[in-house]
Amino acid sequence: MASTLAQEQQEQQEQQEQERQARRAGQERQARSDAGAPSGPLPLPLGQGATHTVTNQAPPLAPYDAAKDAALLEGLSREGAGWAEADLRRLGALAGSVEAQEWAEQANRHEPVLRTHDRYGNRVDEVDFHPAWHHLMRTAVAEGLAGAPWADDRPGAHVARSAGGLVWGHTDAGHGCPTSMTYAAVPSLRAQPELAAVYEPLLTARVYEPGLRVPAEKQGLLAGMGMTEKQGGSDVRTNTTAATPTAEPGVYTLRGHKWFTSAPMCDVFLVLAQAPGGLSCFLVPRVLPDGSRNTFRIQRLKDKLGNRSNASSEPEFDGTVAWLVGPEGRGVKTIIEMVNCTRLDCVMMSAALMRKTLVEAGHHVRHRRAFGALLIDQPLMRNVLADLALESEAATTLTLRLAGAADRTVGAGGGGDEAAFRRIATAVGKFWVTKRGPAFTAEALECLGGNGYVEESGMPRHYREAPLLSIWEGSGNVNALDVLRALGREPGTAEALFAELDLTRGADARLDAAVARLRAGLGEASPAGARRLVELMALTLQASLLVRHAPPAVADAFCATRLGGDWGHSFGTLPDSADVDAILERALPG
Repeated sequence: MASTLAQEQQEQQEQQEQERQARRAGQERQARSDAGAPSGPLPLPLGQGATHTVTNQAPPLAPYDAAKDAALLEGLSREGAGWAEADLRRLGALAGSVEAQEWAEQANRHEPVLRTHDRYGNRVDEVDFHPAWHHLMRTAVAEGLAGAPWADDRPGAHVARSAGGLVWGHTDAGHGCPTSMTYAAVPSLRAQPELAAVYEPLLTARVYEPGLRVPAEKQGLLAGMGMTEKQGGSDVRTNTTAATPTAEPGVYTLRGHKWFTSAPMCDVFLVLAQAPGGLSCFLVPRVLPDGSRNTFRIQRLKDKLGNRSNASSEPEFDGTVAWLVGPEGRGVKTIIEMVNCTRLDCVMMSAALMRKTLVEAGHHVRHRRAFGALLIDQPLMRNVLADLALESEAATTLTLRLAGAADRTVGAGGGGDEAAFRRIATAVGKFWVTKRGPAFTAEALECLGGNGYVEESGMPRHYREAPLLSIWEGSGNVNALDVLRALGREPGTAEALFAELDLTRGADARLDAAVARLRAGLGEASPAGARRLVELMALTLQASLLVRHAPPAVADAFCATRLGGDWGHSFGTLPDSADVDAILERALPG
């Protein structure tokens, strides 16, 4: 106990010192700015290291306003959460602050560390995180980015959460994993009302309380997910983890090995295992009600491409106590609502990465000169940025439309056409927006040239993160085939999609022609052609939303390029007819 207290005191001291340093740096930078001096390091006088005087470099971006995005703010109001704008703007200022940007950098530089045993040889299976991670998590939970919307009766609560994720995503993507799973666990847990009665109030709380303790004794909880296993991956029906009933009704013991279980320091997990009645869903707490540790042996942490601030693990279950969630044999059906919610977050996080890297690129080109002019004034660079801006706005607008559908179905307990639209459009958006992310971030990185290729720019971190969102919750093939499955098995999904598209009938000939191609293609849908079909669904849906809600310059350029064929094979190939100035003024205002 004394050791733990000393460790907590040391961490608090480290946090306070880091915060002091961040404040000093921000104050010094602001003071130089107020005096008209450059915001970067002061140059040395001539004769004193003059060869190292820095010129023609962009100043630091931070502090900036991450919520300064017309597409975001308009979508927030349109989808029913205009009441959250003041909080969103406040969060945007925090996300773009020097302090929060440094938290993100530190959390990724000081990666989580696994401790399987304590000094005496006792099994503890804990993961230690840098204080910066806890700052990020504490803010995200307090701002309602975890389970809070489920306890908020205001229309638009789920939209407000997604908008907050689009803004807070300008910091670090890794901590979005536990907040997303906590959000997504609530509707699945409701399949077992007696468990939901205990855990839901804590999963929806705005209190971040790290450390393994009896869940019911904490002020707030985080939830994780354990679905995949090494032999099957996305084919979860081949899971071999076994669930054995105990003498107590609804209580089982698990034995098996999970392959990708992120954020192992969460308090509870929803996992899939084979019960006597078939594949079933279970709730697994890290600490049991009597205060003892549940068996959750973390074999190792994954050495990943990106998402490095977050720990992903392989836990082993051996006599692990678990509570059944939903009926035996209905595990996939029970946990699928959790999957649908996290798929929405994959779209949202991809859109946030796009916007963040676009802002970074826009900032750089406004300060960097080449060939006699600022990069922002070079016609080809403007074409590239405008093309990226179109992609970013389309992703943001689709994210908020999907969040609105979630709010009007799962949030309000509704169904009908909006539920059918949410079902198919979320899978479509998950496939397409996450696929666009890696190419987008690579192009934004290239706008910075060699400066973007070095770690301290932050751009390599964003680039490594981008592919995850296409893999998480089903890679491209899984999502494309899921769309076909929905079309074939769930009546009303196709009708709901076309009802949405028909809202813009006659507004743009290129969009009308693309929708006609889509209707014809549905009759010829095949597994081999699933990606082609879903891509067309995504583009027509994005175009329809932009035609309805974006300025004419944005909608016209998107339809001309993505649907009309007046486009090349890389970003920066907009036609001369595109109103690049208007697009950039909207996306990157002064």
